[in-house]
Amino acid sequence: MFHDGQPLAADETDLTHHRPAGVASVHTRALVTWVAIFPLATLGMTLMAWLVPDWPTPMRAFVLTAVVVPTTVYLTVPRLLLATLAMSALRQRRRFPSTISTPAADTTAAHR
Repeated sequence: MFHDGQPLAADETDLTHHRPAGVASVHTRALVTWVAIFPLATLGMTLMAWLVPDWPTPMRAFVLTAVVVPTTVYLTVPRLLLATLAMSALRQRRRFPSTISTPAADTTAAHR
């Protein structure tokens, strides 16, 4: 996929590339994923070093990733992305306040 003659990533998502509303950029998703994985991996490594110190490293890595990856993909990242998009929408509303009047406001003005 190209935009203005430049190649895009498969899911390039900035405003100049016409991303759909409510979709975080690939860079935001990467940061959110790292923010989700880092504390889970740190906690998991700490617990495993305490609970099963005799296990070989590949076995600990297998168990750790078997827990961290699904937790991150199904629970943590979706919630963090929703929070990120909500904050982004709030910033957007503050930056560009709506000047369109609502229908309820128009009807009350017409009845006066």
